[in-house]
Amino acid sequence: MEILLDSPGSDPIKDGDQRTFMKDVIEASREVPVLVDFWATWCGPCKTLTPTLEKVVRGAQGRVRLVKIDIDKNQQLVAQLSQMGLPLQSVPTVVAFVKGQVADLFQGALPEGELKRFIEGILKMAGGQMPGADILAEAKALLEQDDPASALELFAGLAQQEPENAEALAGLARCLVLLGEEEQARHMLDNLPDSVKGHAEIVSVRAAIELAEQGREAQGKLGQFEGRLAADPDDHEARIELAVALNAMEKRGEAADQLLEAIKRDRTWNEEAARKQLLKFFEAWGFDDPATLKARRGLSALLFR
Repeated sequence: MEILLDSPGSDPIKDGDQRTFMKDVIEASREVPVLVDFWATWCGPCKTLTPTLEKVVRGAQGRVRLVKIDIDKNQQLVAQLSQMGLPLQSVPTVVAFVKGQVADLFQGALPEGELKRFIEGILKMAGGQMPGADILAEAKALLEQDDPASALELFAGLAQQEPENAEALAGLARCLVLLGEEEQARHMLDNLPDSVKGHAEIVSVRAAIELAEQGREAQGKLGQFEGRLAADPDDHEARIELAVALNAMEKRGEAADQLLEAIKRDRTWNEEAARKQLLKFFEAWGFDDPATLKARRGLSALLFR
C-alpha cells in the first residue's frame, strides 16, 4: 500500500485539543499515521523530546503527522483516554494512531535514532514495505493456517537477519507457545533488546502467555464460578475468574461480556479490577482483533454514558 504524502508546503505538525482530537487524530490517522505528543509546560523531558520529535517527523516528508496536546489544558480528554488504558499519568507520552486505532506508544525522551526506529515501525504497521515483509506475511499466514512449526522457521530466520524486528520476534514466541515450549518463549522474551521490549506485538504475546497460565488454573474451577454467580450475580471475583477461564477456552466474546457486565454492575469494585482485566485481554488479543474492537466499543459505552 502506498502512503500518500501531504501536499507541498503543508505542516505535518500542529497543536491539538479535546475539541479537535477526532478530526486531527482519529480521522487523520486513516490516511497517514498520527503521533500524539502528550506534554506539559512543567515537564523537563518534554522540552528535550519535542524539538527532536518535530525534526524526525518533518524528516519523514509527510508520511507521518504530529499532534501536540498539553495535558493540563485538556484534562477531560486525558481522563477519557486513560480510562481506555493509555498510560497518560506521566509525560512525555507519545501515542501512535494508525487507521483510527492505537498502534504503539512510548514514554520519556528518546534520542533521535530511537525516534526514527519508532516511526519506521509505525510506517511498517501502516502498510509501508520493509525488508523481510514478504517473509513476515508468509509466516503469519502459516500461523493462521495452524502450522506453527513451518511459521517458526520463517520467523526465526527473519529474527536472525533483523534482531530488532519486533513482529518477527513476537511471532517466534507465539509459535514456541503453540508448540508447547512456553518456558523457552518466556526466556526469549525476557532477553530481548530493550529497544523492542515495549513494542505492541511483544507486549501482546507476553500478556497472552500470562493469561494462558491464569486460564489453565481457572478452567478447572469453571463450574464453581458459574455456581457462585448463579447464587450471587454480584460476586465480581467469580465473574472475573470466569472471564479468565473463558478466554483460555478461546471464547473471547463471552469473556469480554462477563467483564463488561461486572463493570456495569460495579465499576469501582476492587480498584476497577474488571476494567483492568479487560485491558489485559486487549493487550493479549491485539488492538485490531474483532473481539477487542467490539469490547472496546462496549467499554466506551459504559464509561462515557
